[in-house]
Amino acid sequence: HTSPPQSLTALHALHPLRPQEAATAHPSIEHLATHAASFIQHPGSTAMAQGQAARATREAVPPVSRVAIIGGGISGLAAAKQMAAYDPVVFEATPSVGGVWKHCVYRTTRLQTPRPDYEFSDYSWKNRDDPSFPTHTEIVDYLEGYADEFDLWRYISFGSKVVDIKFLGGAEAGFTELWSGTGKAPLRGKPMWEVGIVTGDSNTVQYYKFEFVVMCTGKYGDVPRMPVFPPGKGPEVFKGTVMHSLDYCKLSEEETVELMRGKKVVVVGYKKSAIDLANECAQANQGEGGQACTMLVRTLHWVVPSYSIWGLPFFLFYSTRFSQLFYERPNQGLFRSLLCRLMSPLRSGVSKFIESYLSWKLPLGKYGLTPDHPFVEDYASCQMAILPEGFFDMADRGLVRFQRASAGWCFSENGVVLDDGTKVEADLVFLATGFEGKDKLREVLPKPFRDLVVGKSSMMPLYRGTIHPLIPNMAFVGFVESVSNLHTSELRCRWLSGLLEGRFELPSVKAMMGHVAGEADAMRRTTRFYRRHCISTYSIHDSDGMCADLGSATLRKGNWIAELFAPYNNKDYKEQ
Repeated sequence: HTSPPQSLTALHALHPLRPQEAATAHPSIEHLATHAASFIQHPGSTAMAQGQAARATREAVPPVSRVAIIGGGISGLAAAKQMAAYDPVVFEATPSVGGVWKHCVYRTTRLQTPRPDYEFSDYSWKNRDDPSFPTHTEIVDYLEGYADEFDLWRYISFGSKVVDIKFLGGAEAGFTELWSGTGKAPLRGKPMWEVGIVTGDSNTVQYYKFEFVVMCTGKYGDVPRMPVFPPGKGPEVFKGTVMHSLDYCKLSEEETVELMRGKKVVVVGYKKSAIDLANECAQANQGEGGQACTMLVRTLHWVVPSYSIWGLPFFLFYSTRFSQLFYERPNQGLFRSLLCRLMSPLRSGVSKFIESYLSWKLPLGKYGLTPDHPFVEDYASCQMAILPEGFFDMADRGLVRFQRASAGWCFSENGVVLDDGTKVEADLVFLATGFEGKDKLREVLPKPFRDLVVGKSSMMPLYRGTIHPLIPNMAFVGFVESVSNLHTSELRCRWLSGLLEGRFELPSVKAMMGHVAGEADAMRRTTRFYRRHCISTYSIHDSDGMCADLGSATLRKGNWIAELFAPYNNKDYKEQ
C-alpha cells in the first residue's frame, strides 16, 4: 500500500461528514484538520516562540551567502555548529528547533536509546547517568541547551519555509566536473543555488543565493505515506474518522484522550509509532466504557523490552569493534568476504540467542507476533523497536488486540476488511504507515536533480551518507540511520566541514558511485529490508572512513582491549 502522499484534508474531501454525523461526531474531522493546521498557535508553542524571541536569532538574511542549512532539527543544529566559520543561514519553517522531536511525536514518545548513546560529542546530558529513556520534551530541552551553549540561535531564521531551489550552475557546466577532479574545495566564491523562502502568512517568495546548501529536512514528518486502495474501497466509504499519525501528533493530550476514549480504534502498522499510538489508545480506554484497540499488523518485526539480553548488555552483540568484525561491509575485499561467509554460523547463532530471549520474555507466540526472519535483519535495517513499558500488559488485559493483515485489506462502511474477508469494526482508523521523506526533497529540488534523489536500490545514493555524486555543492544530512542518528549526523557534519575547508578531496564521481553501490550491496546481503540506508552493523567502520578522510585517528580508545570490546559512542569522537 504505497501511493503519492495525501493530507488529512484530502481524506476529508473523500469522505465529508454527513449533517447528522457532524452533529454527533466529536471531535469532527473538520475540527481535527483545522487544529492540525494551526497547531503552532497552541499555548505551548507560543511560549516556545516567546522564549526563543528573547534569544538573538537571525533578523535578516543577506542576498548572497556562503552556506544555507535547511532544517533546524538535530542535523541542522549539528551542521550550524560545525560550519559556524561560514556564518550559515539556517532556514527553519516552524517557530522552534527540534524537528520531529518537537512537531512529530506523541505525548508518551521517548527516545529508544540511553542518554549516553544520544548526545553530541561536546555537550553532555545534565542527567547523563539517569537510566530512563528521555521523553521528547527532555530531548527538545537538550537541543535548546546545545543551541545556547554554542550560540546557534544567531544563525537561525524561524518561520522561513523553503518552497523552491534553483540551480545556478547551468547544464553546460557539467555536473560531474563540479564535484571532483579539479583539486578545489566546493566553496569557490560563486553562488551555485538560489533558495526560495516564504515567511509567515506571506505568499511572496524571496530568493537568496548560496555557494553551498545542506539539506537537513530529515526522513520523518511533514509528508505522510498513505495507502492506496481500489475505487470504492478506500476511506471514502468509511463512516468513521481516518487520521494519519502525523496529524495525531499535532493534537494536545486532552484532545487525544477525547478522540479515542470509548471508540473502537484500529491502528494500521507495527513499527515504533504504531506501537506507541496503540499504547496511548489503551491508556485512554482504561476503565468503564473503554474499548479495545486493534493493531492491523502487515509486516512483523522484532520488538525489544530493554537493552539487556539474558543479563548481558546489548552492545556486546553489535556495538563493539570486535562484534562488527563479522558483518558485511561496503566494498569489502576478498578476504573479508570469505571471513563473513565463514562467520555466518556465528552471526546466526547470535541472532538466535537474542530471539530465544525475546520469545521467552515476551508473549510473541501467544499473539502470533513472532517474525519469520532473523532478528539481525531488523537490526541491520534499523527497524528494531523498543517497547513502551507495560505494552503487553495492556494486551493481556484485552485493551490491545492484534490482527494480521496483508496488502489486500481495505475499508468498509463500519471499519476495515481483511483479504480473507474478516471484518474489524472501527470508529477511528489511524494510519501509522510512515513518511515520504524523499518527497520533501523532490518538492523543492529542480530538474534533473529531483529525479536523482532515489537510486536503483531505493536508497538515497549518498557518498559517506552525505554527498550525492551527481548533485553539486549540496549535501544531505539525516538520511542515514543507525543506532544513534545523532552521532551519525554530527560526524557527517564534521566531515562536511572538513570538505568545505579543503582538508581532503572527494574521489571521482565514478568512484563515489561505486562506493554507494557497495553500500547497497552490503545491505542486500545482510537483510531483506535493504531499501533503508542503515549502518548499524558496520557503524564503527563507517566512522573510521570519515575520520581517515579528516586525517583524524580511527582508533579512539586508550588500549587494545577497550578498542575491541568496549562500545563506541559519540564521546569517543570528541574533537581534541
